[in-house]
Amino acid sequence: MPEVQIEIGGRSYTVACQDGEEPFLRAAARMLDTEATVVLGQIGRMPSDRMLLMAGLMLADKTAAQEDELKSLQARIAAQDKALRSAEERLADRARRIAELQEAGPRTELPDRVTDGLAELAARAEALADALEDGAEAETT
Repeated sequence: MPEVQIEIGGRSYTVACQDGEEPFLRAAARMLDTEATVVLGQIGRMPSDRMLLMAGLMLADKTAAQEDELKSLQARIAAQDKALRSAEERLADRARRIAELQEAGPRTELPDRVTDGLAELAARAEALADALEDGAEAETT
């Protein structure tokens, strides 16, 4: 089990770790040292256990804030994924309807409402034509 020499808040510590974990331990020590430096800069000299406690609490606070932000971002991603799936479903439905319309070919028959309307217009046109003819005949006689 390798031992790593780290420095936190101007004090040296020897810490054992598993093989291959040395880079992670050094990175964690750098983070803790950064917070310890802030604590020492604000409060001044203090016992190492108190300095480590304060630095650890500051890191825990930052971690909690990042976890909250991560949860918020995950919720936004989930909502966007849901909206995307819904849009994809609507798009697929429209594509199916277009394909069905293309397969059916052009419509040659008109809906009843249109043909009924056209029949009524034709009847009115014939009535007007008859009235005009009747009026024209009456004028010539």
